[in-house]
Amino acid sequence: MAAVRFGLMALLLCLFAGAARAQAPGEQHVDITLVAESERPVAGGEVTLALASVPEKGWHAYWLNPGDAGLPARAEWTLPSGASVGEIRYPVPQRLLIAGLMNYVYEAPFAPLVTLKVPAGASGNFPVKVHLDYLVCTDAICVPGKADLSTVLQVGDGTITADRRAQFDAWRAALPRPLGAQGSYQVENKALRLAIPFPAAAKAEGEGYFFPATHGAFDYAAPQKVTRDGDRVLVETGGVKAVGPIEGMLAFGKQGYWVKALPGPVPAARAAPAAAPWSAAVLAFFGAVLGGLILNIMPCVFPILSLKALSLAKANAEGGSPRAEALAYTAGVIAVCLALGGTLLALRAGGATLGWAFQLQDPRVILILLLLVAGIAFNLAGLFELSAPGFVNRAASRGTGGAFATGALAAFVATPCTGPFMAGALGAALILPWPAALAVFGGLGLGIALPFLLLGFVPPLRRLLPRPGAWMETLRRILSVPMFLTALALAWVLGQQTGVAGMTIGLGAALLATLGLWWTGLRQRRGKALAWLPAGLLVLAALGAIAWLRAAPAEAKQPSGAEKFSEARLAELTAQNKPVFAYFTADWCLTCKVNENAVIETAAVEKAFADNQVTVLVGDWTDGDPALGRFIERHNRAGVPLYLWYKPGEAEPRVLPQVLTQAMLQDLAAGK
Repeated sequence: MAAVRFGLMALLLCLFAGAARAQAPGEQHVDITLVAESERPVAGGEVTLALASVPEKGWHAYWLNPGDAGLPARAEWTLPSGASVGEIRYPVPQRLLIAGLMNYVYEAPFAPLVTLKVPAGASGNFPVKVHLDYLVCTDAICVPGKADLSTVLQVGDGTITADRRAQFDAWRAALPRPLGAQGSYQVENKALRLAIPFPAAAKAEGEGYFFPATHGAFDYAAPQKVTRDGDRVLVETGGVKAVGPIEGMLAFGKQGYWVKALPGPVPAARAAPAAAPWSAAVLAFFGAVLGGLILNIMPCVFPILSLKALSLAKANAEGGSPRAEALAYTAGVIAVCLALGGTLLALRAGGATLGWAFQLQDPRVILILLLLVAGIAFNLAGLFELSAPGFVNRAASRGTGGAFATGALAAFVATPCTGPFMAGALGAALILPWPAALAVFGGLGLGIALPFLLLGFVPPLRRLLPRPGAWMETLRRILSVPMFLTALALAWVLGQQTGVAGMTIGLGAALLATLGLWWTGLRQRRGKALAWLPAGLLVLAALGAIAWLRAAPAEAKQPSGAEKFSEARLAELTAQNKPVFAYFTADWCLTCKVNENAVIETAAVEKAFADNQVTVLVGDWTDGDPALGRFIERHNRAGVPLYLWYKPGEAEPRVLPQVLTQAMLQDLAAGK
């Protein structure tokens, strides 16, 4: 019956459209403007474009799935060679019921967004054109519209004006957010029950509704019952038309969440009271604390923690203030975790697809870390000693100021690492209310600082530390080795992000900064005035390199026998019932590189995959590809690494732990 109604409606639309065009030729009834977030996009980068649309009063345009009637807009782009655009992303639509037909429409101003990729070799003028075919309607008539829009950008430095940034932030805020977990649905007697994971503590204002993007999934006009049931949302409706994967948007008022659901068991709503509103936040908090505690044994954090061990050993025997230092260290760790978490939440609220350790996608941040780590390494090696207050000096000596700085540096360097318990906790934080999300990020910092907090407040534990002596100078020299290795790793990451030229700039900047610090220490020992002037000049010259540094786009490198990840390729392989191992990595993720070199790319694992015809797909997230970011989020992860095993015949992948073993992958390949 619904199909008959749709056919009749489509025929009426065509008749009305012809009449309307005869009566009012040239009237489009919706004003559309092509707007670029930056008029000066960077070569090799991306720029967001908006199709700012204002329907005439009494008229409406359509969402990507128009519902029972209507047509979505079609776009044909004309771009310079090498350029490309992604899918059009729509804000939450309105519901409009006409003659028993449900339509998903926009009656107020709205702005679909699309991402334009600028090729690396672009320069000068960059013309962008798009031809749009769309449909606009009133309650009585419809008019097919056309629009030819264009703008000429100038390839430059990526400058965005404050007004334009605020405008695009508002448009991004209207887009649906991706949910980190996949839903499931069950059909009984043509009635559908859809379960969507949604933390009980997550804020949801307004009436709930599920907008299906999958065409023909169920009767659009059928009433929906949307209820919160603990850490999930249940959607119940009737008139199911088809089975298979369902994608769509769960909306509460004007806030939407994008979700994908597969057939599976869906228990009915529980008769018992729902979980306490903050239960999900509490579980995520303790998961973050435990994950942060485990980070202390990860190789990317140990070099910084060694500095604090020296400080506590001195404070234990020299009448220092171990408790004050422990509190200062904890404050430094938590402050940085809260700052990074708050920035991440703010950027995501503005529409960006980012995850944990997002700042390491910027090569300038890597350069700053390289300068800091190189300076600390040479300080520990004995190249210079600075008696005046300074970050490098304080980080290698005792005192609350140094403890706070050491804690801040430890938290910042720890961000590339992801361990057990941490991934799920941070994934949940991304959709919790911001106070609960910040509490989770604070819990991560508390976990990182917990060992030193215990050492500071439990005297018997401090007494286990060795007494200071001449051995400490030898230990300092030894501890410079992991710091130099960390600096070497950062230089390698910089080279991966920016090419040989960028790595050369980074090493040159580190050399300048180190020479400045050495010269300063030399002048201080000789009692020279203005001892800090040489360091200031050279450090400024080193930091000046940051402004010139640009990421050099490069093809992701796959190990032998692996393929570049794409959702289309994954769908093709799973449809053929082939085993697939998909993993997501980044050059700045030390945990990822350890797993790859020690497990994934070993001869034993590669042979097991080859013998059992396992396809390996690699997703490189070094540059923060938003498409990969959205896929990672759908698996309840806030960043990399992510390891997925797709067993033949099973729709859902198995999410593997962040620490892999060769035996684990060999057993999976053999079907054990």
